[in-house]
Amino acid sequence: MTLQAAGIIAEYNPFHNGHADQLRRVKATTHADVLVVAMSGNWVQRGEPALLDKWQRTELALAGGADLVIELPTASALQPAHLFAAGGVQVLAALGCRWLAFGTEHPDLDYDRLMAHLPTDPTTFKRFDQTYASLFQGYLREQTGITLNASNDILGFFYALANRRQGDPLTLLPLARRGSQHTDQTIAADTAFASASAIRTAALAGDWAAVAPVVPPATLERLQTSQLTSWADFWPLLRYELVSGAVSDLHQLYQLSEGVEYRLKQAALPATSFAGFMHAVKTKRYTYTRLQRQAASVLLQTKPAEMLTGPQYLRVLGYRTAGRHYLHQIKKSVTLPIVSHSDRDWQRGVGALDDRAGNVRTLVTGIAQDNGRVPVAFPDSPGLSRKFP
Repeated sequence: MTLQAAGIIAEYNPFHNGHADQLRRVKATTHADVLVVAMSGNWVQRGEPALLDKWQRTELALAGGADLVIELPTASALQPAHLFAAGGVQVLAALGCRWLAFGTEHPDLDYDRLMAHLPTDPTTFKRFDQTYASLFQGYLREQTGITLNASNDILGFFYALANRRQGDPLTLLPLARRGSQHTDQTIAADTAFASASAIRTAALAGDWAAVAPVVPPATLERLQTSQLTSWADFWPLLRYELVSGAVSDLHQLYQLSEGVEYRLKQAALPATSFAGFMHAVKTKRYTYTRLQRQAASVLLQTKPAEMLTGPQYLRVLGYRTAGRHYLHQIKKSVTLPIVSHSDRDWQRGVGALDDRAGNVRTLVTGIAQDNGRVPVAFPDSPGLSRKFP
């Protein structure tokens, strides 16, 4: 029997009821034998450190219904939406997934029409009075009449675009989001669904009464018993990098150009908190998300050469039995090397950036992230029915 896999690109920051519901719906819709998740590692797309580390989040994903979790490398995870999507699609395609499922506010969007009206002039969005995202969305609205401003609609479009540019290796499965919006900052009463952003805020504040109804029990227990991280924990390290480093060195880092490196350095010394620092460097042109990614670039010392390579390997973070069988099935046909443990060659070679990102987290938590770590082997639930070859 040949196993069929459905893929999801995710952060699970943290894993909540909406994610568990999505996994169930993907399985019911596709009847896939295996649910594969390409998950961001220790840093996420908005330029933030993950609340829980990648191993803890892998365990929760497997407990919630995923069969195989593969790391979306930092070089793809810590990127604008189009590069984040491209990296995720490449990972799932390399794994031989048949479907790409994703949540979106409007699953009936005409992706073909949007793709047909992409600008061909690279200077179209070179303005300094608005963000790139605002200019891009406005252009597509003028060309197509389609409003593309909801977070998951935008990401879904870039999934479709990345899939098209890579030869349509995946069948797209857009699913309507349930419950709260992606950007909601508070948890509504009497609901089973909340945004990951609202859950992070409540968890960092220790508001477990608000968190409990909107996450699986395993997530609640992990959040209550683990050291949770945010930019506040990394601010002293970032501040030191900015104060002690030369502007010429900052200019060599990924996406630090056009004078933003001067703003970051000048704001670091007087700022007493990361929130205050962000407020000081904010301009109309740069969103907070972009500024956070630039701050992460400074902290992790990311260079353009290592951030623009795309996925170079398939790092296995964890699996259930079905996921292990699937890896065995595809091991001779995958187009990228499968990495199940981080040896010295990986740490010094293609995995250097992920290793560095993990080491920076270890400075805060004391928990090793790559050195000596092996995939999480999660036991199947007693009542779970599977068919294997």
